Amino acid sequence: MGMFVISKRYNGDYKFTFASRKGKTIFTSIACKQKTDCERMIEGIRENIASFAFTKNRTAAGKYFFRLSKDGLVLATSRKYSSEYSFSKGINEILKYVPVSETLDFSENEFVFPDADTVFEEAEQD
Repeated sequence: MGMFVISKRYNGDYKFTFASRKGKTIFTSIACKQKTDCERMIEGIRENIASFAFTKNRTAAGKYFFRLSKDGLVLATSRKYSSEYSFSKGINEILKYVPVSETLDFSENEFVFPDADTVFEEAEQD
């Protein structure tokens, strides 16, 4: 199963990614000023993925990627795929797992993992 992950960018905007069941990022959203915008977009994608358009593109180096859009508005851009087969596999994974995916919110955590020095200092105090 895949998952959506909400995080905060350095400039204070919010974004979300959709990661595969193996933890690899499949696509990254556009920047959002409010976390609630991310949450609404995730719900819209989760509930209506079949109504979204996947626009296929190629980089100058020949790699494939897609833009996820609704009514002409691009909401996310995928990672780069080396082959058309892996590109198709990525889209199939989205269609299969997005409707049942969970959402993780890391936007309030500055550091998900504590600093190693802090862990050692706390251990020494015990």
